[in-house]
Amino acid sequence: MRHKARGVVARKKGAPVEVLDILVPDPGPGEAVVAVQACGVCHTDLHYREGGIGSEFPYLLGHEAAGVVEAVGPDVGNVRPGDFVVLNWRAVCGRCRACRRGRSQYCFDTRNARRPMTLEDGTPLTAALGIGAFADKTLVAAGQCTKVDHESDPAVVGLLGCGVMAGIGAAVNTAPVRLGDTVAVIGCGGVGCAAVAGADFSGARQVIAVDLDSRKLAWAEQLGATDLVNARHADPVEAIRTLTGGVGADVVIDAVGRPETFQQAFYARDLAGTVVLVGVPGPEMDLDLPLIDVFSRGGAIKSSWYGDCLPERDFPALVELHEQGGIDLDAFVTERIALGEVETAFDRMNNGEVLRSVVVL
Repeated sequence: MRHKARGVVARKKGAPVEVLDILVPDPGPGEAVVAVQACGVCHTDLHYREGGIGSEFPYLLGHEAAGVVEAVGPDVGNVRPGDFVVLNWRAVCGRCRACRRGRSQYCFDTRNARRPMTLEDGTPLTAALGIGAFADKTLVAAGQCTKVDHESDPAVVGLLGCGVMAGIGAAVNTAPVRLGDTVAVIGCGGVGCAAVAGADFSGARQVIAVDLDSRKLAWAEQLGATDLVNARHADPVEAIRTLTGGVGADVVIDAVGRPETFQQAFYARDLAGTVVLVGVPGPEMDLDLPLIDVFSRGGAIKSSWYGDCLPERDFPALVELHEQGGIDLDAFVTERIALGEVETAFDRMNNGEVLRSVVVL
């Protein structure tokens, strides 16, 4: 049986998204249908629309989501109907070589639902990041559902499903930031501001926020930045070095993901410091870095995938931390919008007007 729902669909590369009727199958083995309550508007969804991730159009967009499990298929033991969950795109397999080595954050065989959701005419939809949550309901692998406190605000905790978790995790899990560290974050959109919050929570004594936009720097300050650098008016490397007594930061997080910002991060760290790349570069980008400079510096260069998170471990812990006042997740929700306003939200995101627009269903 298939259930009718509304969903935001990108029919072809670069075309405006549309709200269309879609059909959601009953869950099969290891699957769950989730009634979506809220879903954040992320740059990744725009990358899908623009063809920057793949070409398997039409796409059902949306992935930073929370909702209530409506039905489960056979062989599902982690959730049941009525559970309030945050959706994730890392349903680990437990069997690949990464999982067997105890490094499930690098799982090479993450799970998604096997059967596609479709348009009414039967055209299969590709669900963004295996989720597709700009919709009244969606079909996912049960492992993509993480139970959290049912009294949580879906618009707030759903953001852990991608950008907020990526930024916090880059600081807390990947770096990891230690008590007393100096930290610089280059790029203060949603992911960068989350990295600022994660660094502050981890006990950094100094958190330097770098961006071209004064609005984003103000958001970073609200979330724990101690120093602000507007890269329109100052060289970020020189500014970070000056603010850290001439030596550079212990941890520099590149939340932009461009060759120029990565070079800034590389040269702005202390000689034994750590560079973390969490901003996602485009496939056409190349890095030109003298190998002797890499050799001449110790420390580490790390990539952070999804904040190196394990959803079952990290989502409930961060929700509890938020409820106790340890991290202000509410600050990431700039506006709450309807399903038909996603295209406008993309424009606002591109213009740097919001940390996150959140679709509320």
